[in-house]
Amino acid sequence: MELISLTHIIHFNPAYTPHFGGLWEAGVKSTKYHLQRVLGHCNLTYEELNTTLVQIEAILNSRPLTPLSSEHTDYTPLTPGHFLIGRPLTSLPQKNYENQDATHLSRYQRIEQLRQHFWTRWSKEFISELQQRTKWRSCKDNLKLDSLVVVKEENIPPLKWRLGRIVAVHPGSDGIVRVADIKTSAGVIRRAFNRICPLPVSPVLDSSG
Repeated sequence: MELISLTHIIHFNPAYTPHFGGLWEAGVKSTKYHLQRVLGHCNLTYEELNTTLVQIEAILNSRPLTPLSSEHTDYTPLTPGHFLIGRPLTSLPQKNYENQDATHLSRYQRIEQLRQHFWTRWSKEFISELQQRTKWRSCKDNLKLDSLVVVKEENIPPLKWRLGRIVAVHPGSDGIVRVADIKTSAGVIRRAFNRICPLPVSPVLDSSG
């Protein structure tokens, strides 16, 4: 049996060329940007910093990548967490500390506040960029029924993504769909297209030939 060299499977970028990385390097840049602004002026012990970074790692690995199945009742996306532990990453609900004075918080509450600040900043940017990439590549036409979408919502706790399937569309007078009904785990909601982010779907290859 012929052995295949790993060099034929794994592709490495040349040194000092982060622009070769594309999307993942853009993700690294975004993470560094928000980390600097959230943690830049904090005085944390090693244990506190390590805990905060691990929690931020969980946030990054909870991001939705693509639908996990085509079933219209399945609202679960594929995430980096599936490759790490075989399931989505979750966290216990916590009180919102974002607008509270840090001097009045315990050390645990302060770490939770940092996590919430990072989540609020990073998740908004991630959804906006994902929406732009989806428009460029796969959503130049109308919204499609049963598409799995991320709904832009305010005050969503960390690691919580609101997802649903499009069950109805409402074209305008020009025939372009700008409003859709979305079925979520909590019921059916109606949102405009600027509040909807369809997850990218890989094209199905025809193996008949």
